Amino acid sequence: MNASPPKRILILAGEISGDMYGAAIVREMRAKSPTPLEFYGIGGDKMKAEGVELFAHVSQTAVLGFWEVMKRYGFLSGLIKTITGLLDTRRPDLLLTIDYPGMNLRIAEQAHKRGIKTFHYICPQVWAWHKNRIPKIARILDRLVTLFPFEPALFKEHDLHVTFEGHPLADQVAETLAEPDSNLPWGKGRRIALFPGSRRNELHRILPDELAAAYLLEKKIGPCSFVIPAPNAETRAMIEHMLPSLTAVPSQLAIVDGQSRHVLKQAEAAIIKSGTSTLEGTLMRCPFTIVYRINFISSLIMRCVLTGISHIGLVNILARKRVCREFVQHQFKPEAVAQELEKLLNDADYRADMLEEFRIISEQIGKPGATRRVAAEALKLLSPQPTT
Repeated sequence: MNASPPKRILILAGEISGDMYGAAIVREMRAKSPTPLEFYGIGGDKMKAEGVELFAHVSQTAVLGFWEVMKRYGFLSGLIKTITGLLDTRRPDLLLTIDYPGMNLRIAEQAHKRGIKTFHYICPQVWAWHKNRIPKIARILDRLVTLFPFEPALFKEHDLHVTFEGHPLADQVAETLAEPDSNLPWGKGRRIALFPGSRRNELHRILPDELAAAYLLEKKIGPCSFVIPAPNAETRAMIEHMLPSLTAVPSQLAIVDGQSRHVLKQAEAAIIKSGTSTLEGTLMRCPFTIVYRINFISSLIMRCVLTGISHIGLVNILARKRVCREFVQHQFKPEAVAQELEKLLNDADYRADMLEEFRIISEQIGKPGATRRVAAEALKLLSPQPTT
């Protein structure tokens, strides 16, 4: 009897976080599938390590801001054509897209026209941007799984199967909390984590002022130790290249590869660039402040299209109020951030109130097992066969 031919999954993740989620989903799908699976598409080192054949790397696609996307328009447009061509020349049984809606939903639309099943993980932020995109999203997708519990209700008037299966960070946080403390290069004094982002343009706009705030805090309260958990070797190299040109740098500064959750577990406070890391800080119960800065043109466009939200940090969006202070654009000044860090470190009531809000949000995020549940849902769409 001949073995069943492999099912083809075109999987697309355009950013480092998507690569992490995608790798875990691939691993779970392979473990649960009754037939062999063949994965190909866009991802990073983690997806490649799981056997995904890559046509582009996230280092080429991870761009931030409207102006930055426009500067990369030629490359991204060509990549969309390449991946769309694969829908015909190497037709998949399932298109599995992860976040990165600007590109992924365009390809999903083309897949839908060809009768290919479409599964999208991580809901586009329609609660922040124009909600008039919802009908189109509902039309081109067969399945949508969200990261946050309030998102499925946004699609209640449309014929699209949308569910919240929990957040994968809950699994990773549970694992980190259960592990013994890592041996991290902390120095003397108070321990503070710094998260300046991972992209080159983020680092140039955010790292100097994060370090300047650290420098001022050290001068004000005495010995402090700062650790930057670089998400990969490339980001670490960029940070190390920038440091010699910066004048305001704290005396005790170390960079580690990855280990973001281990750093947050041991830190007393943190400065975190707006993004997924703010949710890590929340789940790891490390008090923090949020910083964010993009170029002027992107900022103007963002002001025009953002609707219905008054915060940019995930912790504040989930709480529907300000839990952590946000220093955005011109408000992101080292003096103000240093003052907030001092309050996080020394005001016991302020810390306690923030940690209580973190506890409430953590309960909303859901129980561990999100990736396993997402993989099972993807397999249901791929094949009507039982997956267990």
